[in-house]
Amino acid sequence: MKKISIILAGIKKTFIALAIVSFSFGISSCQDWLEMPDLTAEDSDFVFENEYKADMFVQGCYRGLIHSEMFYQLGMGETVMHASEDGTTNNSKYMICNYKYDPTMPATVTTIFKEQYRIIESTNIGISQLSNMPETSKRNALMGELLAIRAFCYHNLIRIYGDVPSIFQPLEEMDPSDENTFYPKRSPRDGIYDKIVADLQQAVEYLPWYSESGYGTPERLSKQGAYALLARVALYAGGYSLRWNFETNDPSTLQMARRSDDAKVKEFYQIADDACKAIINRSEHSLVKAQNNMTGFQYLWYNYCQRNFSATSGEMIWELAQYGTTTNSNFGVYAHPGSRGGTYGSRKAMQFMLPTYYLSFDENDTRRDVSCTSYSVYFLNKGAAGDTWVDVGTTYSCIMPGKFRISWCVEPAGASQRNLNIPVMRYADVLLMYAETQNYLNNGPTQAAKDALKEVRERAGIGSMEIPTGQQEFEDAIVQERKWEFAGEFTLRSDLTRMNRLADELATCKQAMKDLSDRRNEYADVPVYRLYKFQVDAQAYGDKFLVLDYIDLTDANEIALVKAVPTNSDEYDAFQETLADIVKAHGITMVDGDKWYPVNMFEAYTSTYNGNARKAVGFTNGYNALQIGNIIYTKPTGSAENGGTYPNWIEAADGSDGLYYGFEKNKCELLPFAAKSSGHPMIDNPNLTQHPGYLQSGE
Repeated sequence: MKKISIILAGIKKTFIALAIVSFSFGISSCQDWLEMPDLTAEDSDFVFENEYKADMFVQGCYRGLIHSEMFYQLGMGETVMHASEDGTTNNSKYMICNYKYDPTMPATVTTIFKEQYRIIESTNIGISQLSNMPETSKRNALMGELLAIRAFCYHNLIRIYGDVPSIFQPLEEMDPSDENTFYPKRSPRDGIYDKIVADLQQAVEYLPWYSESGYGTPERLSKQGAYALLARVALYAGGYSLRWNFETNDPSTLQMARRSDDAKVKEFYQIADDACKAIINRSEHSLVKAQNNMTGFQYLWYNYCQRNFSATSGEMIWELAQYGTTTNSNFGVYAHPGSRGGTYGSRKAMQFMLPTYYLSFDENDTRRDVSCTSYSVYFLNKGAAGDTWVDVGTTYSCIMPGKFRISWCVEPAGASQRNLNIPVMRYADVLLMYAETQNYLNNGPTQAAKDALKEVRERAGIGSMEIPTGQQEFEDAIVQERKWEFAGEFTLRSDLTRMNRLADELATCKQAMKDLSDRRNEYADVPVYRLYKFQVDAQAYGDKFLVLDYIDLTDANEIALVKAVPTNSDEYDAFQETLADIVKAHGITMVDGDKWYPVNMFEAYTSTYNGNARKAVGFTNGYNALQIGNIIYTKPTGSAENGGTYPNWIEAADGSDGLYYGFEKNKCELLPFAAKSSGHPMIDNPNLTQHPGYLQSGE
């Protein structure tokens, strides 16, 4: 199937309506809208005069659904992935990752708000216009897509901001004398959830199954896409969220709670359960399995990066098309291993994986080395004889994201082209949501719940791992499984909130990082020294390379040998012979040309020891710089290696920095609106109240 057209209906009334939305919320129209042709008001009738043109309008509504802010700012801070940008406490991404929100600064997410309401208005227009067209299966399918897209937008707004304005009809159809038309108030989220759950149930009835849709890719919503979205939204509707007294806006009333109607909560879980069961029973989807000398998880994500839809559509239920130069998203630009020159260019990784997450995997879990890379693409030397690039081993403080690595992707046609789609729903999520609903509805895991969890684990290579039988213990297992399975897919942060686990998970993660830094408790025996195999990088798009071979050293004699890194080039060959003996002692066959080098995993990548170790294997120019923020790779993981204190990115002595240093329970679970003084205000609306935890003087 050709990429979904990113055509936005250029009708004047839509432009005017969206301009009204923009001005009423105090935000600017995006450049795409400013460049639209100035068509006549009658063009709405032209666009919806037949199903083909209406189809083009619907396709346009997919554009911008997931803006960069959803994964660049809000895809971190979930105990898995973290910001690595320079600037530390002055950097907006770093601040949001660490829950240091400030409505008076531009750090507050704003474009999501604008884009979601832009799309909501478009869907409102489309739903209104389609209602006037003759009812056919095609018209119904288009209606189903718009209902689901609108529901997705409201879901995103609620999970980020809580109660938000609800607008379910085009602005031109609203009463201009009603103040709420142009200055809408927050609407209770429960009412919005009731509405969008009902809309998704209707969308399920309207949409065809994927196998009957005629689509060549899952870039458009099918029946199972709507079912999966229904399950996700219903779990949030029945889950926890930060609530407050809607009438008084009193900060003292802030609390994490479900809606008060227990029967309604159970009803939502049943809706989610039924939706997941419908997809499972349809048997159109399954987890991608091992093939072509790759594990199932690697095969899934390698082919995803390659845009090989035939290899992944069995698991991918809905993904957003991102092909071209104007996609309103930089997906794939930030979460990757980093590259310093060569075929891929100098691409700086803006995110890294917490080492506690990297170390949390079972030794048999094949997902770790897909989701995490302990290497970065780097030049060995630069000179008149030419350049050589390698995959260089990193320390614990700079483990990189791996699902969307540059080398796995299709070569872009130009520097500004995007060709990596955005994953939204896949079958593994359906299985884990089903396991969760079964556990909740039956006060403990049923056999169906255990089977669903086991199916995900078996693909990962840990099917023999014990499955808990208690309700709380099974929920704990689901939470951890979601982390292992969905790293980098930007749903984990709000999932922890809806399960009322965010505060505890953040505190546990921070303590774990401190324990790792001190090498105590469960991290007391984590190996300090690792041998990496020297690996020349192929520098070719489509390279299937997965992970550097390595040996974690635990033998005291071997550790003593690798500590003696030579500083004189005359000693390099002898040092390589010593390393070769260690490698052979671990049962690894050495072949001509093989080289290995040691790394102290708790020191900084730039430490004297690590720098000398790389020199001994052949690194020359620029050997001490990585394409990732220097607040990470130039800092150690170990407190002993940092002079007896934690590095600032773990915990600053004065509390001004560190993991989740800004988090406050019953406040930071939701974001504030940007204040007028921020430079790009979201609130230019006297009826739109601020999150009470962020009220400023005079509000």
